[in-house]
Amino acid sequence: QVQLLESGGGLVQAGASLRLSCAASGHTFDINLMGWFRQAPGKEREVVSVITWTGNSTYYGASVEGRFSISKDNAKNMLFLQMNSLKPEDTAVYYCAASPTRLMADFGSWGQGTQVTVSS
Repeated sequence: QVQLLESGGGLVQAGASLRLSCAASGHTFDINLMGWFRQAPGKEREVVSVITWTGNSTYYGASVEGRFSISKDNAKNMLFLQMNSLKPEDTAVYYCAASPTRLMADFGSWGQGTQVTVSS
């Protein structure tokens, strides 16, 4: 099993930047995909960005492409999300997740989430 711990959330003004971090521990050798998801109040959880754990293939949700950047440090089992040009609609709880396969449906390990609030 993989344990995930996010950090780096906070309250910022529109246009600012934040960098989220996620530390993975446990059975990290099982990881095939890692990703960031978010959930705003009253809305469904949505995919923000995903990256292959071996290799560097990435995917971005349409609402964040061009503003957010996902990266990783395999040696330190860390995942990052650089968020630039933040908008109030980016306000949500952001979750780090890991999948043992390359299927989006198999994200089964989740962090506790970190709150990102963007004021206008």
